[in-house]
Amino acid sequence: MSNTDLNIMIPEIDPNYFLPVGIIKNLARIEKLSKRHPVNVMVVGKQGCGKSSLVKQFAAYYKRPLSTFQIGLLSEPGQLFGEKGLKKGNTFFEEFLFPKTISTPRSVIHLEEINRPEHPKALNDLFSVLSEDRSIWVEGLGLVKVADEVIFFATLNEGAEFTGIDMVDAALRDRFYIIQVDYPPPNIEEEIICSKTGVSREIAKKIVNVVNLLRNNAQMPLSVSTRHSLMIAELASEGANIRDALIYSIQIEKSILETALISLHLGEGEEEIIDIDNHNYVRYV
Repeated sequence: MSNTDLNIMIPEIDPNYFLPVGIIKNLARIEKLSKRHPVNVMVVGKQGCGKSSLVKQFAAYYKRPLSTFQIGLLSEPGQLFGEKGLKKGNTFFEEFLFPKTISTPRSVIHLEEINRPEHPKALNDLFSVLSEDRSIWVEGLGLVKVADEVIFFATLNEGAEFTGIDMVDAALRDRFYIIQVDYPPPNIEEEIICSKTGVSREIAKKIVNVVNLLRNNAQMPLSVSTRHSLMIAELASEGANIRDALIYSIQIEKSILETALISLHLGEGEEEIIDIDNHNYVRYV
């Protein structure tokens, strides 16, 4: 069965995606190891730091077809593989995409939010496909084997600020190499913002400066993702000043935002003063 039959696509390379050199070198090692034995990779880090993009760019760089599965949608064991149905009084088994993609050589299988299943036992089937043997018996399908050089990538958010997540089972985590991603350094985040939104380097620098102040706030550090930095910059590219762009991109207490802006001298002068409390209303027509 070909990739075209399954509609599994090789993603395109994003020329503006940045990674630390060490991670890039390790991904090259992962690619080589996959030719020798099964390899699984878990990508962890703060939300909006490019975990899913890392998986996509790995597949693009090594010209591998990519399939993404939302583990957070699983509510029962076996749901990845298919389900029984009834047609004209006869039962049949409907095969889902997952067993087809894992049977496609050199596929990248992205298990998104692996620590957020609706039912904890829904992950049980993964133990078999992630093991060295990489096969599982499925009622209705028989023996399903993972094809050669298939790499499983799992991504997850961890931390008290995330609801509906579980700690990853130690036996499951033990099957993965771990890649930790974080916010990019300021100069790289500025480059990402400029290249993706078209704002000037000056505006990008102001956005990154205030965002890092919020991230490093001693009283209440905020997880302002690079995704949110881009959202702020996109509003700025359409004419919003930085105060407006911040207010409408992230949820933040006014006092914390004011402190950050004042410390960067953005409270007055070059930045227009606006009414953060939104007391002034006009007709929206």
